[in-house]
Amino acid sequence: MSPRTMTEPAFFVLTALVDEPRHGYGIAREVEKLSDGRVQLKIGTLYGVLDRLAADELVAPDREEVQQGRLRRYYRLTDSGARALEAEAVRLAANARSASERLQARHAGGAA
Repeated sequence: MSPRTMTEPAFFVLTALVDEPRHGYGIAREVEKLSDGRVQLKIGTLYGVLDRLAADELVAPDREEVQQGRLRRYYRLTDSGARALEAEAVRLAANARSASERLQARHAGGAA
């Protein structure tokens, strides 16, 4: 990914594409599910995120299908996207571990 920090919506969009290509509405639903409802992407926001991820070559168009008279564009995770997602997951886990250790130390020390 570019030097820009990965946003939470971008993180969840990449995560939603790990197992299979999805169209916009499918991505939005999967993101909502993965985030336990915390991240709800409106269509304009979703396509802004997808455009940035595509510009960074983290996702790519997979195919287009017409369903019920509407064109659906499917996106897939690229190898670069998988690497960026993995790096971000490691970074987030390290941050969470650091915070948890400090909180445990605070509780063990009797701090209020």
